[in-house]
Amino acid sequence: MADRFLPGVPGRQVAAAFGAAPGNEIASGKFDSPESSAALAANTLGFFLNRVQDLPPLPGCEGEVWPARSLALEATIRFPWRGGRHPVLDCLVATPSALIGIESKRYEPFRKKVAPSLSEAYWRLCWGERMTGYEGVRDRLHQDSHAYLRLDAAQLFKHAFALRTDVHRDGPHKGLRPILFYLYAEPDTRPFDGREVDRSAKARHREEVETFALAVAGDEVAFVACPYRTLLGRWASGERLAVRAHAQMVLERYSP
Repeated sequence: MADRFLPGVPGRQVAAAFGAAPGNEIASGKFDSPESSAALAANTLGFFLNRVQDLPPLPGCEGEVWPARSLALEATIRFPWRGGRHPVLDCLVATPSALIGIESKRYEPFRKKVAPSLSEAYWRLCWGERMTGYEGVRDRLHQDSHAYLRLDAAQLFKHAFALRTDVHRDGPHKGLRPILFYLYAEPDTRPFDGREVDRSAKARHREEVETFALAVAGDEVAFVACPYRTLLGRWASGERLAVRAHAQMVLERYSP
């Protein structure tokens, strides 16, 4: 447990969150892989589980009301129907004005990607009038499953649909501004053999992030993309000593 989590990260609480979520990455051993995206996200954001008021405003979300009032790891957000699978976000942050769903990626964009599977349910008329950009991404992927080679655009539009649903249903998040926050690493090398991560793959991923952002600009669910290095760089130069030290530890262990 101690080796799995950085100092200051409440390991038992993080493990409990993963144990309750679909996939259970810790029990399966995937969490302990040197390339684990879950380990990076959990150690970066899990630090704030018991000190949510210390979470600095996320880059691109500074216009919201801070500090945050809640933070959850491995948070399931539901579509407007009962059956089937529902999205699990790496982290869900609520501020007094916004609901921010964080999806984290590490090495995934630089691996071979399988074509997305899209259920007919995503074409139900239940997303409102201000989700046409995300619906356009959905339609494009339906026509060409390889429209995005590096970015998991299917996962992102599903997350956006669920976030939009959550802020419209009765509950603690009703009326908040929904934001999909895409947090991604750009590692230099692979930990198993030290091979350099393909630079052209990184460039293509960034291009696709920009394409996606333009496609959904102005929709009800705002889309914000941020490299880990930008996020951690801000934390490392912030006012709170504990947050600065934590950011440095994340950088040193994971080199995102």
